[in-house]
Amino acid sequence: MGDRFPDGQLYINLRGFDPTGSAVTPDDAVRTFLDALGVPPMRIPAGLDAQVALYRSLLARRRVLVLLDNARDTEQVRPLLPGSPGCLVIVTSRNRLTGLVAGEGAHPLTLDQLTSAEARDLLALRLGTDRLAAEPRAADEIVSRCGRLPLALAIVAAHARARPDFPLSAIADEVSDSHGSLDAFAGGDDITTDVRAVFSWSYKALSAPAARVFRLLGLHAGPDVSAPAAAALAGLAPRAARALLTELTRAHLLTEHRPGRYTLHDLLRVYAAERVRAEETPEERDLALRRLLSWYLHTADAAYPHITPNRRRIRLEPWDGECPPLEFPTQERAVEWCETERSNLVVAVHQAHQAGQTGIAWRLPAVLWGFFYLRSHTHDWLDTSRTGLAAARAAGDREGEAQSLSDTAAALRSSGRPDEAIELLHEALELNEELGDGEARSSVISNLGDAYLHAGRLDKSVEYTRRGLALDRVAGSVWGEGIALSNLGDAYQRMGRYDEALGCLERALVVLRAGGNRWVEGVTLDILGTIHRRLGHYAESVEHYRQALATHRDIGNRWGEGHTLGHLGDAHLDADEPEAARTSWRQALAIFAEFGHPDAEKIRERLAGLRAGAAGARGRGAAPRRTA
Repeated sequence: MGDRFPDGQLYINLRGFDPTGSAVTPDDAVRTFLDALGVPPMRIPAGLDAQVALYRSLLARRRVLVLLDNARDTEQVRPLLPGSPGCLVIVTSRNRLTGLVAGEGAHPLTLDQLTSAEARDLLALRLGTDRLAAEPRAADEIVSRCGRLPLALAIVAAHARARPDFPLSAIADEVSDSHGSLDAFAGGDDITTDVRAVFSWSYKALSAPAARVFRLLGLHAGPDVSAPAAAALAGLAPRAARALLTELTRAHLLTEHRPGRYTLHDLLRVYAAERVRAEETPEERDLALRRLLSWYLHTADAAYPHITPNRRRIRLEPWDGECPPLEFPTQERAVEWCETERSNLVVAVHQAHQAGQTGIAWRLPAVLWGFFYLRSHTHDWLDTSRTGLAAARAAGDREGEAQSLSDTAAALRSSGRPDEAIELLHEALELNEELGDGEARSSVISNLGDAYLHAGRLDKSVEYTRRGLALDRVAGSVWGEGIALSNLGDAYQRMGRYDEALGCLERALVVLRAGGNRWVEGVTLDILGTIHRRLGHYAESVEHYRQALATHRDIGNRWGEGHTLGHLGDAHLDADEPEAARTSWRQALAIFAEFGHPDAEKIRERLAGLRAGAAGARGRGAAPRRTA
């Protein structure tokens, strides 16, 4: 069927019957498809209606096969239906979804279980015809007890193959004896009861340590789990955990879908969740979940200084688990881990809130600040920060509330909502004054200056940035002083006060270099280049842009590199060097296209202007945002 849809295939497990109750929401599903279709996070609009409209417009002239697996109800599916006839949608569900049939013209197809002959053929394929022929009654008993379900048959067959000297009658007896172990999930459905009975039988064949790891995995609500995370959950050393995970995969109770990463089938999730409730005390369940969430927090904290070096760290309790948090040799590896674990980290924040682990609920978004900003995952940033804020407020944790207010404001500002950010920052300012946290208060004041800057309220920006600068100098905060000077210089240059801007930015460079803040150093050099370009100082402009490029490249700031290349092209065009401008703009476009940055369109317009011989191709892109 796939060859009938040359424009590709889209698949998502909607987790409609997930044991954790964490079904995929329509807006999460649409964002997943938009990501698969190549839409960068920053280009995904806010609101489900706008996201659905974009999704359908992208599929309007394509022939795509869309598979919506494990749907809960019609409302979960309807927003994911393309609006054009060129696509085919296949929906799987345990419900009939009659609303789709009546309202959308869907064609229902009921899938029956395997026939007895088909089930025997499956067993014969895995165990050999001779073994089945030798014990036909036992084979029939296995088929019956497995409810003729392929998954259950595969598990039983794997166990039988692992015991080639056992008669099939013994295997059939074990399956039969395990009946009734998951009655709470039977619901009158014999197939489900039998499948779970097979899980029970396979589970009892495990070693005690492997069985414990399996049931503890029922506490993990994310889409998959890494070997180190599983080790932290179980309180084991990594090497011991890997051996037990291997035992689970061999028993077909766990799937290693990527090297070192594991996932559970939906029914196995149900079984693991039941076993952990039945066999572990509430205290042990809480302890295991805290180990897991704390491991995520401490590993994210280990990535933090690589992504936002020398920035104020979030205070954490010392780590004392058997499985140590990961360490990262480079920024690239730190960002890669955050990206791989992003879904689990988001889920971890929500689990921490639900489990009353307030400190983890607000600290985890705080340490992920730099990653969310760098990769423009503004939806996850805002979602987790708001969850941390709700957790802190519910627990009366004033420190956490203050931090979460600032984090939520930063996410709002990066989402292009500076007015909402300003409102929360004023709340954070008042709270930090009550707490007597001078350093946090200074940071909030500086961030207010930055928020007002991006709201276009330049007088207010100057007012708050100057206040933050004074406080940073009194406190001896080199980090804060450098950012405040850079922001103040940016505000002045936007107001056309170039002499004051140059003075602030030159002083900012001295402070930023002393504090090792390479990120903002590169941005400051870029702003200096723009001021000199506007003053007609071509040589100085180009020199500052080149220094900015070197700084961006040294720390891997690709967005900053793209912005500065765009500005360098502007300078070349001002100097009547169109070919040099073309080269810089092409390099900028390659970077912006790589990240799907909205400024890519501006660069395309400038290149088009060059081709048309337009002298008005000049323009200034927005400088990268900075925050304290």
